[in-house]
Amino acid sequence: MHKLKELYRSWSGELPVSVTKLEGAGSNRLYFRMVGGDGRSVIGTVGTSREENHAFIYLAKHFAEQQLPVPRVLTVDDDEMRYIQEDLGGQSLFDAISRGRGKGGCYDREETALLLRTIKKLPAMQFQGVAAIDWSNCYPQPEFDHDGVMFDLNYFKYCFLKATQIDFNELKLEASFRLLAKDLLNEQTEGFLYRDFQARNVMIDDEGNPHFIDFQGGRKGPFYYDLASFLWQASAKYPANLRRRLLRVYHDELSRYVEVPSVHHFVERLSLFVLFRTLQVLGAYGFRGYFERKKHFLDSIPPAINNLRQLIAFNDNRAQHSRRVPFPYPYLMDVLRRLTEAFPVEKKELAGEKADNVPSLVVRIFSFSYKKGIPQDPTGNGGGYVFDCRSTHNPGRYEPYKKLTGLDEPVIRFLEDDGEILEFLQSVYRLADKHVERYIERGFTSLMFCFGCTGGQHRSVYSAQHLAEHIHRKYGVKVLLCHREQGITQTLGE
Repeated sequence: MHKLKELYRSWSGELPVSVTKLEGAGSNRLYFRMVGGDGRSVIGTVGTSREENHAFIYLAKHFAEQQLPVPRVLTVDDDEMRYIQEDLGGQSLFDAISRGRGKGGCYDREETALLLRTIKKLPAMQFQGVAAIDWSNCYPQPEFDHDGVMFDLNYFKYCFLKATQIDFNELKLEASFRLLAKDLLNEQTEGFLYRDFQARNVMIDDEGNPHFIDFQGGRKGPFYYDLASFLWQASAKYPANLRRRLLRVYHDELSRYVEVPSVHHFVERLSLFVLFRTLQVLGAYGFRGYFERKKHFLDSIPPAINNLRQLIAFNDNRAQHSRRVPFPYPYLMDVLRRLTEAFPVEKKELAGEKADNVPSLVVRIFSFSYKKGIPQDPTGNGGGYVFDCRSTHNPGRYEPYKKLTGLDEPVIRFLEDDGEILEFLQSVYRLADKHVERYIERGFTSLMFCFGCTGGQHRSVYSAQHLAEHIHRKYGVKVLLCHREQGITQTLGE
């Protein structure tokens, strides 16, 4: 403390009038609010690792030069074990949204606006901030790589999984870890990976603007990691509609900096990082909670396990309706399934779902024959669309397809090779997306789409099936699909 006060005096010309120790989080760094005679306050920091301090000091100065919302470093001790930085106030984003979090994820308009403002700033931090950056200053490594991924996965294994006494085969689990690491590293970018982008590391100023702190663990890496870290923060309990809205805002803002993947590819890649981040934080919670006995981390374990349950359900649901699953690691998924079964299910909102008192949108999609009439809306809302597929090329006119449906591969190839149905559906998707998004935002519970053709067998079936899969994949909402004339019903999502 004496050395920190002396550093303050060398910078300001006087000793601080008051020094107040701030509550710490998961690290060993100590923070103090130091107030001078003029009433101005700054934050004094004492670290235990020179390399970690150096990383923060370098990155903070670099990002400030790029006009990014980070605290300015005002002065640094010669050995870089102490430094003084700008005081961004006492309210973190985590504190600012505490009401909604306390209500199980029912965030009001003001809290939602703060979250949207924050996620919109993230791409700038990831890409605007890397101009002329020297990655060698990053700590503990300059890049997201295989060794780092395996370290985090083994951190989960040794600090959490073993502590729960779940039985597993070390060699099989290690093989799954290697496959997951390979998939995570399949797509690298030149962006800045914040590493710990969460609501506790965002400060909100008096005007409601977000400022980013605690980025000393950052390095070069894929942008998906930070998005997964923020949206799937265990204790935040973001409802599904809000999470999707935040994801869309981020996706749109990201396109200003890089070529953005298609939504399908984006969500597939993101899901891998959500799984990885969930395992990584469970490792941290295990170490800080089970071994260091810190209550905050012990309390964070149940919602993180709920996140894991939701990921397993997502994987299982996709396996039922697609040949390709998001997480093709059967042994790892088996271990994780047994792990979640060892923890009681929380009565509160599960990750990825809405709180009990927040209505969920259900989309009903029908295929039908015009000869037998347009399907009735069972909800009585009367909301939605009826699309006429009869303007597109009809495979039912040709003998090889007469006994097949729009679910059969030969009919699918005919329609897609012809191309008219694809152009037709692109227009449908644009219209449907806007409508679904608005219904989610307004909390509506029911929306209906119907596709009609001559016999309700080929074109309408193909169109209804593909819109159902598109909406569920993109927005995660429950879709009730009915091919009326074929007697086929299907539910996508729970």
